[in-house]
Amino acid sequence: MKKPLTIITSYYPPEIGAASNRIYQLANGLQGDFSVTVLTPLPNYPEGKIFKEFKGRLKDYSEKDGISVRRLWILPSNSKNKVIRLMSMISYSLSLLIYFLFNSIPKTVIIQSPPLLVAFTSVFFLRSKKRKLVLNISDLWPDAGLDLGAFQKNLFFKLLKKMESFIYRNAQLVLGQSQEILDQVVKITTRPKVLLYRNYPQLPKTQHLVRESTNNSKPLRLVYAGLLGVAQGIVALCNELSFQNIEFHIYGSGPETNEIESLLQNNPDLPIFYHGSLDRETLHGELIKYDLAIIPLVKRIYGSVPSKIFEMASLGLPVLYFGGGEGENIVLENNLGWVISPKDYEGLNRIINSAVKNEFKNIDRKMIRHTFELKFNNETQLNRLKEALG
Repeated sequence: MKKPLTIITSYYPPEIGAASNRIYQLANGLQGDFSVTVLTPLPNYPEGKIFKEFKGRLKDYSEKDGISVRRLWILPSNSKNKVIRLMSMISYSLSLLIYFLFNSIPKTVIIQSPPLLVAFTSVFFLRSKKRKLVLNISDLWPDAGLDLGAFQKNLFFKLLKKMESFIYRNAQLVLGQSQEILDQVVKITTRPKVLLYRNYPQLPKTQHLVRESTNNSKPLRLVYAGLLGVAQGIVALCNELSFQNIEFHIYGSGPETNEIESLLQNNPDLPIFYHGSLDRETLHGELIKYDLAIIPLVKRIYGSVPSKIFEMASLGLPVLYFGGGEGENIVLENNLGWVISPKDYEGLNRIINSAVKNEFKNIDRKMIRHTFELKFNNETQLNRLKEALG
């Protein structure tokens, strides 16, 4: 008989993006050995509005792919206003609290963080000597918020740091998306076991997704796919690219969507093309048409390793990594593309121009895919996780 296991997350399909994909893949990988229940808000990300098919509901319970999905009420928002975003997280935390009071919670619970407030609420009310709490940390909050300028070192920041310390000290196992995350946890407390658990995507089903390298078509086609948020800085990127023999194609949605659409309306001659959001499988089929993927961050964020590095490697697509830190080392050590310091737009344009002229032809896309298969194996790390869960 399968052991029951609950995953608490703020993001889950049909929402798109790395966060929801990460948790779905985790739940799907564990459901063969565990009876998995996912607690998540009614779908609203990244638009900040409840999806049409879920509007008017306070909750929704369903089962898909052998996973029980329990969607709870939330006051949705993608506002840049900190107070409004906080109210949204509080609303979901209250829904979780009500659920905890009236439902049986299994002995093994995986809690996604950030959002830190949701993780704190879950750990505070579920901590027990009889229960195994597992934290799945994808970014170091509140420090990442400090790096991005979202927080200042004030009383509120100190409160968030106390929350961070509390959840680490009351967990039995911490999963970190990066080694830097695990290093930070160990500095705070050595109580929980730690396990490096990166967001490796499952290999695409069809091998034809990897096409031969080419440098014959001009202009070079550069692509970005993901969240259009402040941390990624796609609007600034559009304004800084030199556009000498290149096209820039954008997929995704988020807080900067309207600014991007306005920029294109006001500058129709720019070789920038916004394609909106696509489901994951369709997106992969589109991405292989491009020559080079860009993965930008406006600042080096300690602990952050964008999952797009591994997703593009699974497609054999070379990358321009524009974010520094541990992600930069992964790209360089595995010959996945080029790296540029955050906001070094002059260096970015220089590398793109070099790629257009001659350097790009030396990129072997099949070798990138082979590196992914060899070094970024999701099944191997999933088996390590199952052993740790017991």
